Amino acid sequence: MAAKLRMRFFHFWFLLSRPMTLGVRAMAFDSQGRILLVKHSYVPGWYLPGGGVEPGESVLDALAKELDEEANTQLGQPPRLLSVHFNRRMSKRDHVVVYLCEDVRQTEPKRADREILEAEFFPLDALPDGVTASTLRRIREFGEAAAPDPLW
Repeated sequence: MAAKLRMRFFHFWFLLSRPMTLGVRAMAFDSQGRILLVKHSYVPGWYLPGGGVEPGESVLDALAKELDEEANTQLGQPPRLLSVHFNRRMSKRDHVVVYLCEDVRQTEPKRADREILEAEFFPLDALPDGVTASTLRRIREFGEAAAPDPLW
């Protein structure tokens, strides 16, 4: 009994002291082939939409939730896994999963709120100024069918 309790304690301590974080991002395109980018209120630049995967939530559920919350968009075709990246700038245990989302539909224009200032679709040859470096790398990897960099 004591060994079982000790094992549970160490397992609990391990989870608290070394949690892994997981995020999801969407390489989301509308029916015109334009890519969706968002601008946050708390960091500069344009990003792929996405966010953290909550405990008990699947990556696909998180993806659909983030697209809806950040841009009032819904998935068209089933998402397709593109890549997984280690984001060491965030933490020693953070990973980001990127999905290709085609035929994404915006149900209504996104109004600025506390988190998202703008959510817009852009042609790949006319991206806005201020797209973050990691977002540009993911777009280039996709456009050039290049092997994804394992680092975010």
